[in-house]
Amino acid sequence: MSSNDPEHREEEDAPTAEDEDTGAQVAPIVKLEEVTVSTGEEDEDAILDLKSKLYRFDKEGNQWKERGAGTVKLLKHKESGKVRLVMRQSKTLKICANHLVIPSMSVQEHAGNDKSCVWHASDFADGELKDELFCIRFPSVENCKLFMETFQEVAESQQKKEENKDASAAAGLLEKLSVEEKKTEEKTSEEAPAVAKEDKDAKSETVKEDAEKKKEEEPASST
Repeated sequence: MSSNDPEHREEEDAPTAEDEDTGAQVAPIVKLEEVTVSTGEEDEDAILDLKSKLYRFDKEGNQWKERGAGTVKLLKHKESGKVRLVMRQSKTLKICANHLVIPSMSVQEHAGNDKSCVWHASDFADGELKDELFCIRFPSVENCKLFMETFQEVAESQQKKEENKDASAAAGLLEKLSVEEKKTEEKTSEEAPAVAKEDKDAKSETVKEDAEKKKEEEPASST
C-alpha cells in the first residue's frame, strides 16, 4: 500500500489511546521517604573547587592512566584545620583522589603543558594508602595556576601549623618541668625543719646518756 493512501494517512494521524486523558488519579503503591545522603564533607569548608581531569602514573606500564573527570576540591576541616584533596568523577561520584595536603608536598607544572601539574601523595581513594604520582589537567592556564598556588599555600600553612604545635608542646613541657621543680623545692623546705628537729633530739639524747655514764663512773664520796 502506498504511503500516499488517504486511509493509511488517517490511520497514522489517528490519536492513540495513550494520548487520551481520562482524568483518573492513581496513588503510588509505595511511598518513598526522603533520605539524607552523607558525603563525608559536612564538617569541611571548600577553599577550592575546579573542574579537571585526573591521571595517575602506572609504574608497571610506564604510562599515564586516566582516573576520572570531575571536580577537584581542597577541603579544610572546621575543627582540626587539616586540608585534604578530594576529587570525584562527575557522573558516578566515585572518588578518584583522596589525601591530606601535608608540608612535605609540592606541586609542579607538567613539562610541556601549562594547563597541567603533577605531585606525589599517599592516596586513600581505593581504601588503602598508596604512593601515587598524580597529574591533573584543567581547561585553562588560569585554573591550573590557581590550583598550584592554593595547593602550595595550604602546604606552607600546614608547615607553620606543625611548627606552632611543636613550639606549644615544648613550652608546655618546660612549664611542666618548672612546676615539678617548684613542688620538689617546696617539699624539701618542708622536710628540712623536721630533719633538723630529729638531729637536735638525737644530740640531746646523746648528751644526756654521756652525762649519766660519767656520773656512774665517778667514785663514791668517803664517809
